[in-house]
Amino acid sequence: MWETEHSQVTDVDTDRLWSVFEGVHSGRIVLPGGDVFRPEGPLGVGTKIHVTPAGQDTMISKVVEFVPGLRYADETEFNGLVLRFAHQFEKVEDGTKITHRLTISGDDSDQVGPEIGPQISADFPDQMDALIAEARNA
Repeated sequence: MWETEHSQVTDVDTDRLWSVFEGVHSGRIVLPGGDVFRPEGPLGVGTKIHVTPAGQDTMISKVVEFVPGLRYADETEFNGLVLRFAHQFEKVEDGTKITHRLTISGDDSDQVGPEIGPQISADFPDQMDALIAEARNA
């Protein structure tokens, strides 16, 4: 297994951030340089989402955790691997702490994870900044 995460605290309200995040994963909002999401139905555990990362082919993800305002995770199967993208929104004294986590498990994840994981997660800081900026303007 291989894992990485990026966290940031912002003064933007948790509910506002969640609303924008849900808008992105529902396909209503596309953040600059971000993935395009096209769910097959309302967001919830079990919903399949067609995800097109910037400049790449579309993949199918499945929502595996959905707690509105708090947590969201989806998984994508790719060449014997499972890529789990988990997002947490936590109210803190200064506003909201957001955490994006990528976990890669499955066949050869100990070898493949360190190769592909940093490439996949390289945009976490930029996408978190874009999410915060969008929420500020919402």
